Amino acid sequence: MVTHPGKGLHGQAVEELGRRIIRGDYPPGTVVDPVKFEAELGVSKTVVREAMRVLASKGLLESKQKRGTTIRPRADWNLLDSDLLRWQGSSAPTDAFLEDLAEVRAIVEPAGARLAAARRTPSDLEAMRQALDAMAAAGADAEAMVEADLAFHRALLDAAHNELLSRMEVVIEAGLRVRDRIVHGAQHHSDSIPVHQELLDAVEAGDPDAAVAAVESLLAQASDDLAAVRARDGQDEAHDTQPKEAP
Repeated sequence: MVTHPGKGLHGQAVEELGRRIIRGDYPPGTVVDPVKFEAELGVSKTVVREAMRVLASKGLLESKQKRGTTIRPRADWNLLDSDLLRWQGSSAPTDAFLEDLAEVRAIVEPAGARLAAARRTPSDLEAMRQALDAMAAAGADAEAMVEADLAFHRALLDAAHNELLSRMEVVIEAGLRVRDRIVHGAQHHSDSIPVHQELLDAVEAGDPDAAVAAVESLLAQASDDLAAVRARDGQDEAHDTQPKEAP
């Protein structure tokens, strides 16, 4: 079994089986064999049974008498579950998944910024400042930049002081983590600190329109950076598949 640091056997079984289902190793309708999982993962029957129970709670599996346990249709999956979002973005996210995340961010974050500009507290502003400082300090450390970026956007949503909107953090985090991992990992991106600063300044000034404009600029920059990296990757793949001329 592929190990997932920081997780016990049960957690690792959930991770491994969940990732396999998400990436399509077992298409919807497939009857799964717990005994096979025990052998493949090298874990006990109890571990597999508990892992399958967790995956069933996320809408991935269902058990019926005489039919056994099957993979449920994608329409039944709890796609807003934080684990499902993470699994979809952790390996090779599809263009459709990235586009869906970008669209959700474009709906949620401008609204969050508008409310944040009207409702922010001194502690909200301090959280955003600390995250921005961490972004500046990250330098070429891609992982540190990703975590600081996530902290900034989490603080922005929290500053809206809307509990339901704050729960959208799981989607925003998934979108940011996937985008940042691709872009910062490739070391091919625009400097996003100035536009983050503009957003913080607008929220601090209590200017909702300026906050929305800053978020929209930030999202456009993020989209452009991602498109540039994926286009470059596509060119590299095309070059690698070109037949080589005989010497």
